[in-house]
Amino acid sequence: MIVRLVKMTFRPEEVQRFQGLFERWKDKIIGSPGCLALELLHDVEDPCVFFTHSHWRSPADLEAYRVSDVFGNVWPVVKTLFSSPAEAWSTTSEHLLPERKSSTPHLPE
Repeated sequence: MIVRLVKMTFRPEEVQRFQGLFERWKDKIIGSPGCLALELLHDVEDPCVFFTHSHWRSPADLEAYRVSDVFGNVWPVVKTLFSSPAEAWSTTSEHLLPERKSSTPHLPE
């Protein structure tokens, strides 16, 4: 499995436009053969920075997406909204720890 992280920094006036575009395209992206998961992350300190975090069955599936009509329609539009070039990493997961269940802290009465 390949885990893909893409950091995108948008011009402030384009953030809302990107969010709307992502809402329209997310189902097509996750529907791509071999795409197992897709998440959009938003930086807590810089409202112009987003990350896509996706899981792909194989490097070949990721590459097939990158030459697909879906990517060909999405990427040319999105990159015109950037304030700086995107950064991307393809990784493999070495450890995936289960989500820790937190209990609600007891508040004194």
